[in-house]
Amino acid sequence: MAKVSILGAGSWGIALAYLLHTNGHEVTVWSALEKEIDMLQSHHEHAMLKGVLLPEDMVFTTDDEEAVKDKDLLVFSVASAYTRTTAHKLSPYIAKDQLILNVAKGIEESTLMTLSDIIEQEIPQAKVAVMSGPSHAEEVGRGLPTSIVVGAHAKKDAEYIQTVFMNERFRVYISPDILGMEIGGSLKNVVALAAGIADGLGYGDNAKAALITRGIAEISRLGIKMGARYETLNGLSGIGDLIVTCASMHSRNRRAGILIGQGKTYEEAMAEVQMVVEGVYSAKAAMALSRKYEVSLPIIEQVNLVLFEGKKASEGVRDLMLRDKKVEDSNLPWEN
Repeated sequence: MAKVSILGAGSWGIALAYLLHTNGHEVTVWSALEKEIDMLQSHHEHAMLKGVLLPEDMVFTTDDEEAVKDKDLLVFSVASAYTRTTAHKLSPYIAKDQLILNVAKGIEESTLMTLSDIIEQEIPQAKVAVMSGPSHAEEVGRGLPTSIVVGAHAKKDAEYIQTVFMNERFRVYISPDILGMEIGGSLKNVVALAAGIADGLGYGDNAKAALITRGIAEISRLGIKMGARYETLNGLSGIGDLIVTCASMHSRNRRAGILIGQGKTYEEAMAEVQMVVEGVYSAKAAMALSRKYEVSLPIIEQVNLVLFEGKKASEGVRDLMLRDKKVEDSNLPWEN
């Protein structure tokens, strides 16, 4: 049995808390928001995970030291916009070589750092790993079959986390390519906004299939230029996560995109979805990375124009369709 703390009481953190308790581990849930902890203590249920009843022996706290002291594993499940402040706040209580697993996705706009880089900068004494893959909280909470990937610098840390999480309904693979996992997990949210916008415009399955296929091409071009591995971007944390985020109504990014396609601003869409829409926060960072690494990201560029510069979504799709003629893959040779 491991002593595990979930840092962040959103739906994903709570789904993982339930999974870990089911696996026989001692679970503590921490949030900086007192109202979240009060809700969990009172109802033992998260508002976004109706029917997932949390056990009476699960601990809920707002106390920083109680949350991290003497824990075998800390699961960082904090929205990307709050990762740095949360890591900074908890750092004084985290011991040397304490293991942190980040399960959130995003890129910090001001620094272009991944979330694991931020945690390592703010908590240099810790060992940091990541988890990513096609895994909606609503399905994990219900115990539906799910496969994900854990990335770590040391194989033994990845194998330990694999053992803690894995069961007959939650399959865990391991990988050394943390960067590839985080690039795939962050940029897929931006492409999912595009897929949702296409749905909101009523463009059908052909358009969505094209967005998914060309979206992973964009993500791969940038990721490989940054040092990620093609195998990772072609795996669960790349194309796998992209497919589920573009296709499922569990996806807050797709749902927000649908509303934007129907004419709402991104602020109005986020307010209606009532959850953090990570693609909005990652979109500008993705374009900054595009410029830094001189990589073309036409889908992500159009998403930025629609989100932040008032471009009509239908015009963005038109401009994507009317770009210069291209070959699909310039690496393939011609006979003549």
